[in-house]
Amino acid sequence: MAATRTSPRPSRTARRRAPLWRVAPPRQSLASAAPVSALSAAAGPALPSLGGDNRRLGDYERRVRQAFAAIEPVLRQIAALPQDAEFVRRAQHEARSRLGFELPVSVLERAWIGGLDMRALFAHASFATVRALSDDYFLNDPLGMGTRAAEFGRFLLECGFHEMSLTPCSDGRLAHVIGYVLRLPMGGVRRKAHAGALFDVEEAVRRWTETELRRHREGVPNTAEAPTRYLKVVAYHHSSRDPAHQGCAAHGSDDARAAAAGLAQLRAFREAIENSYCCGASIDILLIGIDTDTDHIRVHLPDAAGEPALERHLDSGPLHAGTRGLGPQAARAHIRAAVAAAGGASPPAEGMQRLVARLIEHNLEQLDHVAAEYDGHYADAGHQERFIGVGGDLAEVQLRNLTFFAFMRTLEEGAADLDIGIGIFRRLNLERGLPIPVVVRFDYPGRVPGARARAVERCARVAEAIARRYPELVAQGLLHTWSTVRDSDHGGRIESVGGSLSEWEGL
Repeated sequence: MAATRTSPRPSRTARRRAPLWRVAPPRQSLASAAPVSALSAAAGPALPSLGGDNRRLGDYERRVRQAFAAIEPVLRQIAALPQDAEFVRRAQHEARSRLGFELPVSVLERAWIGGLDMRALFAHASFATVRALSDDYFLNDPLGMGTRAAEFGRFLLECGFHEMSLTPCSDGRLAHVIGYVLRLPMGGVRRKAHAGALFDVEEAVRRWTETELRRHREGVPNTAEAPTRYLKVVAYHHSSRDPAHQGCAAHGSDDARAAAAGLAQLRAFREAIENSYCCGASIDILLIGIDTDTDHIRVHLPDAAGEPALERHLDSGPLHAGTRGLGPQAARAHIRAAVAAAGGASPPAEGMQRLVARLIEHNLEQLDHVAAEYDGHYADAGHQERFIGVGGDLAEVQLRNLTFFAFMRTLEEGAADLDIGIGIFRRLNLERGLPIPVVVRFDYPGRVPGARARAVERCARVAEAIARRYPELVAQGLLHTWSTVRDSDHGGRIESVGGSLSEWEGL
């Protein structure tokens, strides 16, 4: 909101002069490279509040997008170089100076035989850029999210919740829902994206069971007898600019259908918990709608019994206008009053009201950001993703329209989601002759013996299944996979464990 904006919008001159994002030092393997710092150079210290710094977020977003946007023009210039004795040297100079990394030597050296394999180079460059994005996120915390997880955990407990699990649609236009739209710390919120926000109920029950078992056995984040609840949130989406065509593809761009399906899934999850573990194990549910053109949110407030209603919701747009010019305390009081009033005769519990008010306050900061950077509306109403993420959640992806994500442990359980993503990339990449880059990721608990080996095996199985499902794309070099794993217990950077490109070892 205007009262809490911490810095003015950077000038266009300042943007042009910002240093390019560097993926890795020239001729230095990523395994030994120093942490990438260009992305976070202007980030500054983490704010003490849970709200974000719009300048920090804007700088980060521009640097990441610049890195991906540079790939195609640099490769075009390399393709135009004369393939003489100096070709490899010139090509590597262009890649190092403009992308920050070298291209596979073997691909460049074979150019004189059958021409440059531009599809392989494009896929490699995409994966190398994803690598840098990931390293920067986990090693440098450029958004300051790690420092806020503990604070948000304490706030959740004060609101009466010991866990918050959020399922957004896997549409890339919602990939920034945690770090930008709601300004929440990734480490403090569990995110699992699914097409249409239709999460697997049985998988969600298993996650709930793990959380409750840890409370019983370890007292984390609090003991089992504490009167707190598990909160499950679904975030569906709609388009104010083109509602009939740019809404959720999984629901035929029908806003009402998307909202109803999200609420039905939440109710099914709650019923599954109650039927399996009795009413004492009840959870709280919350439904949120996001306008992908503006990032306005629509919160469907539950009533005193914890039941949301599709027709009862609070929109952040009018609140954004209503708090303009107010001081921080007055703005917060205005938001709290609006939340209480939206509950009607049967308002939600005090803790739920506090949480919803905090989410709306954070969203108003995001609306300030969108207003300053994009005049209130994103230019790309439709899909503009750069790669597909498959497997476990890619925590490092916090930017809008950067990746389409398909959560799965086996291809069979996520095939429908992946098919939607491939369909999107047929329009984005294949129609222009570019391949589809697919990043396969599975995290593993490093303290568990054999966990890494099982994660690597799962990567191999999923990558092989993807190749079998889309054999014509693979045969033409129009689909490439890169498999990665990460130790979730000890943190640190991701590890390359396989790929369809023979040069994946260099990533």
